[in-house]
Amino acid sequence: MTRSQEFAQGTRDMLPMLLGAMPFGIIFGSLAGAAGLSAWQTIGMSLLVFAGSAQFIAISLLGAGTGLAVLLLTTLVVNLRHALYSASLQPFVRHLPKRWRMPLAFWLTDEAYAVVLHRYTDADSSPHKHWYFLGAALAMYLNWQLCTLVGVLFGQRVPNLAAWGLDFAMLATFIGIVVPMLRNRPQVAAALVAGALALAGHAWPYKLGLLAAAFGGIVVGVLLERCNQAVVEELA
Repeated sequence: MTRSQEFAQGTRDMLPMLLGAMPFGIIFGSLAGAAGLSAWQTIGMSLLVFAGSAQFIAISLLGAGTGLAVLLLTTLVVNLRHALYSASLQPFVRHLPKRWRMPLAFWLTDEAYAVVLHRYTDADSSPHKHWYFLGAALAMYLNWQLCTLVGVLFGQRVPNLAAWGLDFAMLATFIGIVVPMLRNRPQVAAALVAGALALAGHAWPYKLGLLAAAFGGIVVGVLLERCNQAVVEELA
């Protein structure tokens, strides 16, 4: 495919994720004002931070009067999963110049990773897959800014918006994307272990349960994959 075709396809493939993120972004825009952020501070956070879970944690900690050091450390821990995403995508983008890798790294989100990884693992040899990455990531970035703005402008007029359960749309979207990608036993086991640890550590402070879930899933997946490889080598 051409560059424009890759870009357009990336944007189209991101549409289900955009729909799932819309209520999430609107709720953030609404709650940020209640936490003491001005409209410009809220919009600036979405423009410069662009990390949904970290932004929600930041406003909750700000609302509780938490110190800056704890806030930065907590958001750092939560966003460490992006290092795993980057390591996974590195073989596909390492040939790109910095003018490509830097903005793509900034725009890399959970949603973009789920969609882009699927495209990179396709068997075709298109040299323009980074344009697909750009289309998908940029679509989510613009969508998040728009939803934040809607939340800032109109969220305060809707009573108790956060209690409506609209954020479930994001969870449902993720489940629909992740489940079809579990194609072997190590992947299934890694997902189950990560899910169990996330539930067990849900009440842990500073979202450490998410970090434990990520590393637990990785360890189980890697160990089982190595066991499978060892069995194959013995049989060979």
